[in-house]
Amino acid sequence: MLMFEDMANTLSGWLSGEGEESMVVLSTRVRMARNLTNVIYPGAAGEDVKSNVIGFFESAQGRSEMLSDGKLLKASELNDIDRDFLVERHLMSPVFMQDNSSRALYVRNDELLSVMINEEDHFRIQALAPALNLNKALHIATEFENELGQYLEYDYDSDFGFLTACPTNVGTGMRASVLVHLPGLVITKDIDRVIARISKMGVTVRGFYGEGTDVLGNLFQVSNQTTLGITEQQILELIDRVTRSIIKEEVAARERLVNEALKQMEDKIWRAYGILKHARMLTSDEVMNLLSAVRLGVAMNIIDFLDIATINEMLLLSQPAHLQKYYQKELSPDERDLVRAELVRNRLA
Repeated sequence: MLMFEDMANTLSGWLSGEGEESMVVLSTRVRMARNLTNVIYPGAAGEDVKSNVIGFFESAQGRSEMLSDGKLLKASELNDIDRDFLVERHLMSPVFMQDNSSRALYVRNDELLSVMINEEDHFRIQALAPALNLNKALHIATEFENELGQYLEYDYDSDFGFLTACPTNVGTGMRASVLVHLPGLVITKDIDRVIARISKMGVTVRGFYGEGTDVLGNLFQVSNQTTLGITEQQILELIDRVTRSIIKEEVAARERLVNEALKQMEDKIWRAYGILKHARMLTSDEVMNLLSAVRLGVAMNIIDFLDIATINEMLLLSQPAHLQKYYQKELSPDERDLVRAELVRNRLA
């Protein structure tokens, strides 16, 4: 699709590098699970019911000026590279659209909002914001959720709140998360201690793409565990409090590295920069880890001629599906390693 080629040439708004605590926090996400009243949930529904849910959304989209500011992508219209591309941009989960069942994804034109239709719930409304900006993400998600609710009735119980397929989402149906870069804690080997501590505060820690994914480039996703018996604002306050405690620990780890191992850190960072600038082949894992070191160098003022937005851009464009959309052709793994290195060299030049 032409839209993917256009997207591959632009940086997602949530990776702009603007906002509070951007040296540690890449992005903020707020996700709301909503279901339609008197409609079988996707896990037990047949294709006809799920097709109807997509139809209900399309009908609302056709009647609402706000909802029309985006595109609806149906699973049957997308190939594997399209799907991987959308996952890499954090617009949908890795398990979504793995088959050609009646699923669809709505993406707002600015990419700060997307809706997974017929995943575990009828609608998973997701809002993204750059750096640490929980209130902005909540505002984007709530504004959309309220607008959609003008045309469709949500499944709601006066005692339990919003009803969802999984009991852990009942209540607000909301999860807030932040994507944090923690190389200092990884290098000082304090990361396990910090994760153990914050896990006792009602949050969970996951990999780069969320549940069931690996940690790449020292990037971790932190989100709330509880949605029942707690308000949206309390969830935001919890994630904000936990995130700021993580930031404090990461900053302390970086200061410790400067005080105790500055030359070793400078060597690690400049070696990473040198490899990125001159390598002829780079794998996905290599580029993630090397960019992590360079990002740390920028945050520690060891590198003063790059900005966070440029590093974030390379982080995104170097992913497999993005490379293939950027160069507008399918590439073998070896070909991707070649063009990935070329792209990074050009960006650093």
